[in-house]
Amino acid sequence: MQLTTGYIASTAIYVAVKLRIPDRLAPGARTSADLAKDASVNEDSLYRVLRTLTSLGVFQETAPRTFSNNLASSMLASGTQGSMYDMALWMSDPFHFQVYADALYSVETGKPAVDKTFGMPVFEYFSKDPNESEIFNNAMTMFSGVVIPAVLEVYDFSGIGTLVDIAGGHGRVLTSILQKYPLMRGVLFDLEHVIAGARPAIEQLGLPDRCATATGDFFKAVPHGGDAYIMKHIIHDWNDAEAVTILRNIRTAMNPGGRVILLESVIAPGSQPDFGKIIDLEMLLMPGGRERTEQEFRNLFEQAGFKLTRIVPTKSPLSVIEAR
Repeated sequence: MQLTTGYIASTAIYVAVKLRIPDRLAPGARTSADLAKDASVNEDSLYRVLRTLTSLGVFQETAPRTFSNNLASSMLASGTQGSMYDMALWMSDPFHFQVYADALYSVETGKPAVDKTFGMPVFEYFSKDPNESEIFNNAMTMFSGVVIPAVLEVYDFSGIGTLVDIAGGHGRVLTSILQKYPLMRGVLFDLEHVIAGARPAIEQLGLPDRCATATGDFFKAVPHGGDAYIMKHIIHDWNDAEAVTILRNIRTAMNPGGRVILLESVIAPGSQPDFGKIIDLEMLLMPGGRERTEQEFRNLFEQAGFKLTRIVPTKSPLSVIEAR
């Protein structure tokens, strides 16, 4: 029953995050009537949502119909250190519910359900829906903020003159690396509508002289002259043939002796719980890609003219996968 009603819990999380209830509780406990008035919603309905979430370990009821944040709900407040606000908003929003209603289509055909739901590939849809695109890009930036400190803790980027971030979104990964390695230069590469959202962040960090931007289609070409090319959660978006095409374009563009650095889940053998197995279904229904095992990554690299040199686990859900 807990598994079959999981979407109800997801919906309750969405309501709470969309209404910024964790933010409203940041100063301290408040009644559901006070919160409802503040958020311009029905008091009894909001109370019932918060009662359910409290029973699931999100929020705490300190007195009848009076709620405060606990550790879990405080992580859903926006703008705080380690906040999961943007990811929670993305993963539980109505866009996902519509796509997952067509999950059987993916199982029957092997094709992304989003194509049936919205009549187009997911990244094409984002280019036509600025609001959903912003929600997605904010979530990816948030996830980068969780992953990149763990990556910087275990992987040495020194010796790289120019690092090219392929499909780097708003640049959280690249700018974080550049901040730690002041002699390095970077190139942030993505679609034009995505790069437009990245430029203000690069300016704000004082990195425009060291972080160039470029736009284009990585299935056709990527920026030339990089000593290393990094991709966070990009290769998992694509099937094997598409992933090999991207990697071959990188091999053509990179300087001699260059390397590819992937930040991805690595699925271990066996049936143990693994967050990558959940995201694998997201890849099946959304872009049509997949999470991969070590051997599957090795095979991809070999087809593209690389050799997998090492996999470095991190404290985040992703590992650093290096090929030369």
